[in-house]
Amino acid sequence: MEPKKNPKSNVGRNSSLYFAVGMVLMLLLTNFAINYKTYDKEIVDIAQLDVADELEEDIPITMQAPPPPPPPPPPPAPEVIDVIEDEEEIEETVIESTETSQEEEIVEVEEVVIEEIEEDVEVSFAVIENVPIFPGCESGTNAQKKKCMSDKINQIVRKKFDAELGSELGLSGKQKISVFFTIDKVGNIVNVRTRAPHPRLEKEAQRVVGLIPQMKPGKQRGKPVKVTFYLPISFNIQ
Repeated sequence: MEPKKNPKSNVGRNSSLYFAVGMVLMLLLTNFAINYKTYDKEIVDIAQLDVADELEEDIPITMQAPPPPPPPPPPPAPEVIDVIEDEEEIEETVIESTETSQEEEIVEVEEVVIEEIEEDVEVSFAVIENVPIFPGCESGTNAQKKKCMSDKINQIVRKKFDAELGSELGLSGKQKISVFFTIDKVGNIVNVRTRAPHPRLEKEAQRVVGLIPQMKPGKQRGKPVKVTFYLPISFNIQ
């Protein structure tokens, strides 16, 4: 008689695997059953919540007492009236009339002498009516006296001015010195002003102008006046 079961099939061959899979499934189901929770379904309408009711507070009403009225102003001080007795007699001043009548004699008034104030006038040498007269330039017309005076002053400058001073000061080229002075009402040289590239050149120009002799003063409208004069001094330094 042949057996019904296949001799090659082994039923217990995979039993351990099946047992492990079954245990994992049972553990998962047990864990799910333990942690499973249920909640009561309650529909809450958020729009119907009235939060204002909880925030309302009863504020007690307090009655404030009215402020007291201000104190009344002090009564005004009584005016003190000084009564001055009218004992002194006031003399009235009588204003006499300055009008004269035909019977009154008119006193003769002495002549008023007006003293002339001498003006301190300065006139330029170019427009003076009567030029200052340099010694030795007394003859000739007014224009000739001007030229004679200018020539005499230029001769003094050429002879007395130290032209070598420029090279000692380290200057070179053409040097120009501007000299301004005034011939006063008695013919003296005053108010000398100079402009030069170096202060020592200015002092030298003032020294030379001081050598100009006294002259006869210039006249304007027949009266002695101050005359302003411009003297340019120029020289070259090699």
